[in-house]
Amino acid sequence: MQGWFKLCSAKNYVEANIIKGKLEKNNILAIILNRQDSSYQTFGEIELYVPVYLKDIAMRLLDNTLLN
Repeated sequence: MQGWFKLCSAKNYVEANIIKGKLEKNNILAIILNRQDSSYQTFGEIELYVPVYLKDIAMRLLDNTLLN
């Protein structure tokens, strides 16, 4: 995915959506790419991507969110 930066991975869709919501609340576009196996959802991860030009801001926001 050229032009996109993989910000983080999550084990479940709920966690990924919470992070995405936090980013979008701060006007950062984010997309979720579900790489989990469709039959066995314990295999694979859900990846969260942001545009490359917003990666530094998104990383700082994610770090601040995890620290609080």
